[in-house]
Amino acid sequence: MRMYDLIYKKRNGKRLSKEELYFVIQEFTKGKIPDYQMAAFLMAIYFRNMVSQEAVDLTMAMADSGQRVDLSKIPGFKIDKHSTGGVGDTTTLILAPLVAACGGRVAKMTGRGLGHTGGTIDKLESIPGFSTSITKEKFIENVSTNGLALMGQTSEFVPADKVIYALRDVTATVDSVPLIASSIMSKKLAAGSDGIILDVKTGSGAFMEKYGDALKLARTMVDIGEAAGKRMVAFITSMEEPLGYAIGNSIEVKEAVDTLKGTGPKDLTNLCIELGSNMLMVSGIVKTVDEGKKKIEKVIKNKKGIEKFRTLIKSQGGNPDVVDNPSLLPQSKKQIEVKSERSGYVEKINTYDIGLCSLILGAGRKTKEDTIDPSVGIYIRKKISDKIGRGETFAIFHTDGNERKFAEAKDKFLKAYTVGNKKVGSPRFFYAKVTKDKTEEYK
Repeated sequence: MRMYDLIYKKRNGKRLSKEELYFVIQEFTKGKIPDYQMAAFLMAIYFRNMVSQEAVDLTMAMADSGQRVDLSKIPGFKIDKHSTGGVGDTTTLILAPLVAACGGRVAKMTGRGLGHTGGTIDKLESIPGFSTSITKEKFIENVSTNGLALMGQTSEFVPADKVIYALRDVTATVDSVPLIASSIMSKKLAAGSDGIILDVKTGSGAFMEKYGDALKLARTMVDIGEAAGKRMVAFITSMEEPLGYAIGNSIEVKEAVDTLKGTGPKDLTNLCIELGSNMLMVSGIVKTVDEGKKKIEKVIKNKKGIEKFRTLIKSQGGNPDVVDNPSLLPQSKKQIEVKSERSGYVEKINTYDIGLCSLILGAGRKTKEDTIDPSVGIYIRKKISDKIGRGETFAIFHTDGNERKFAEAKDKFLKAYTVGNKKVGSPRFFYAKVTKDKTEEYK
């Protein structure tokens, strides 16, 4: 085969075979296809798209580019969860303990944050001593014994995605549904779980701002997973405003603890109950979603969920005392109130810019090489439809004391909020549920 012929074929809108896609992925991963040809190939996919089977074959080729995780030694059904990214999205820290407390087995490989979205690993590593760099043997042992483990991705894990994503990032081919779906699902399939719950975000703080694009991505990923023999459910949920109130690393850990204790934000709690109940149903632990919700609510109330979080922390080298003493988490040098410059009602939030404010303070990375400050972030006080008075606190900035960074973040934060004279309704949160056979839209 020649790469030129495959670029020409896809450029002209023709379907590529499984063998052709495996050739592209294997040869590029080995360094035998130059970047300029791969960039042309990715751009051809961007403009010409892919049919369902092509997306499946591309994903499988990427999943097979490195080592796969064999979870067969773990008894029972293994369940995974993935979010397409957002601001204040700390659901994994809550869901994994809750599902494990109900008898589920959560084996999750996870990543770091980049850009305006936070990463699960960064949040967990703000817990003193916590390590996601555990061996595969320890990962399997923890899931078998405790029902959960969270592990960072190794260099041998789906290497094709790393080199392809780096190229997509600089060639304006990131926002392509088949390329996004194959990137996400190749890692999920290689991670070895039997079922996967997807949380696809839409809105101003999501990669898929338009609902129609989010729906197309959800459908593509569900189809890929089902074709690979996985049990799949995808939800499309709102990112028109931050999830919960905390945006940062250590402060998100605290909010996760509050939620596990039953005192967390309503939107974050409701999302975890919805996703968790479906994880239990897909795992075969319950027969209906309503039965799953009752189980999830019960382990929040009887504190078995928070006990599982303690177990997770301890089993991966962290200090479980942070659960009852959040002052043991990294603490910012200063906490500064940001006040509203006018009175009225919050009409709209540019959630993407709110995420960037946290990044400016040091809670995220502009490049993969950047280091983060786990103590900094933003705790917002107002959401869409909330009333705000002039001089009233909009948010509390947790900062390292750098006045320049604070001033820049404060200016962007205030511009991210639209305050008007009329009260508007809260944004729709749940949009749709996508399964193998159908798409159900929430009313």
